[in-house]
Amino acid sequence: MTAEASTREAYGNALVELGKRDPNIVVLDADLSPSTMTRFFAEAFPDRFFDCGLEEQNMIGIAAGLAASGKTVFASSFAIFASCRCFDQLRMCLSQMELNAKVVASHSGITVGEDGGSHHAVEDLALYCSLPGFTVVVPSDAVETAEAVKVAASTPGPFYVRLSRPRTPLVHSEGYHFTLGKAVVLRPGKDVTIIAIGVMVAKALEAAKVLAKEKIDCQVASMPTVKPLDEGFVLQAASDTGSIVVAEEHLAHGGLGSRVAQVVAREKPVPMCFVNLGDRYALSGKPEELLQTCGLTADGVAAAVRAAVQRK
Repeated sequence: MTAEASTREAYGNALVELGKRDPNIVVLDADLSPSTMTRFFAEAFPDRFFDCGLEEQNMIGIAAGLAASGKTVFASSFAIFASCRCFDQLRMCLSQMELNAKVVASHSGITVGEDGGSHHAVEDLALYCSLPGFTVVVPSDAVETAEAVKVAASTPGPFYVRLSRPRTPLVHSEGYHFTLGKAVVLRPGKDVTIIAIGVMVAKALEAAKVLAKEKIDCQVASMPTVKPLDEGFVLQAASDTGSIVVAEEHLAHGGLGSRVAQVVAREKPVPMCFVNLGDRYALSGKPEELLQTCGLTADGVAAAVRAAVQRK
């Protein structure tokens, strides 16, 4: 059985490690620290942790003030609140001011599960990618999460890091090094390239194993940095494999698929297919049931690959 770990727990542990090394780091939360796992930092450094209550908009304003005073700020909440509820503050206080604040949100996508559509953050990538100056990162597992958080802490400017609620399969081994702005090839292949993020990376690898039995050789790549996109890799993949499939736990518009398609259409048109939520919200249900219902599965990725390869 594939080992699993929690990306939000990896985040909480990484914050403590960073806090030990850098007294300039402060952490904010919006009354959800037991769930976002910023509670680890709160327990270790209570004088550098601030619970802002159920006031996400104010939390972003406070983050901006602390960043303007020279602090490296991490602000956390659920992804739905950290995007939709406080978009104006993100735009005015962090993006336009180009401040050094890192918004790290847990409970993204439909794998929030039974909390239902009101809590499913499926527009967040479109919103954050629209903000000038923001770096947008979607780690594929807990190992990459810890590394990405450390890189965010040492890289100036506003960040959005998107994490999940449930434990997810590990696709990286210990010792993995995260490089901002670079795709990660997890499996070589010559017939098609699958570019995936977050929970869909493990499903893309599973699909590639199934397709190998059908003599379809898939290159599988994780694209943890959604913005800035690794355009060089996208173009190389288009040239080398001649078709691309993009898989993400997000609406069809404005996420990774849109960003990859812009590059492909502009520079190297090849057949493309997309695995995403389309133009709909999901209902309440268990995470795996929702993924199955919405086609965000290894079978869904495999079907998209077959369609893309057939169009070559």
